Amino acid sequence: MPASHHVEAHFEASETVRDVVIGMADGLTVPFALAAGLSGSVKQTAIVVIAGLAEIAAGSIAMGLGGYLAARTDRDHYLSERQREYRETVEVPARETEEVADVFRSYGMNEEELAPVVKAICADQKRWVDFMMKFELGFEEPDPKRARNSAIAIALSYIVGGMVPLAPYMIASDLERALRISVIVTLIALFLFGYVKGRMTGISPFRGGLQTVVIGGLASAAAFTLARLIRPA
Repeated sequence: MPASHHVEAHFEASETVRDVVIGMADGLTVPFALAAGLSGSVKQTAIVVIAGLAEIAAGSIAMGLGGYLAARTDRDHYLSERQREYRETVEVPARETEEVADVFRSYGMNEEELAPVVKAICADQKRWVDFMMKFELGFEEPDPKRARNSAIAIALSYIVGGMVPLAPYMIASDLERALRISVIVTLIALFLFGYVKGRMTGISPFRGGLQTVVIGGLASAAAFTLARLIRPA
């Protein structure tokens, strides 16, 4: 019988995909809740559109800046730890050499087996530091463009997501009709977003879609109800 090849299917979410998920999730939910809330307290779609566009602009900038700062912090931390490892290979080489050996001992290698491997690694300082960063500290070198790319991906995803619940208010002049269309369109978008995210992350796509719809629906319902309660008589 011909040998069948074993293929392992793993999802390895890229950093860009995670950024898009973050931006799109908030972009669909927050402006949706805002528009629904305003629909319960104002009488003109123009007000909802203006407020919605202002929120999308502010939200995309805030989210993008948050992604930028988070990525910069990760890179600064990586560089700081790498510099510390360089210093330690110079100042306390014996201890650092023993730490390399400890890594291989944790995989079950005996002293005779690991000795030449440790010697080869420690013979080159860059290779030595690279090894310590990855296997002792568990760090991967961040992409130098990560901060910029993260900010752009999150901000654009937020804008795209935010325009979904706001678009009906730009098209329909009747506030109640615009609200109904916005609810239907956004809930469909939330379900599709959750469904796709579920398929990508390995959970049940239908369950992922329902979870996203419930979260977005609860947020908008709470905003709408609160606006109705506090609306001036």
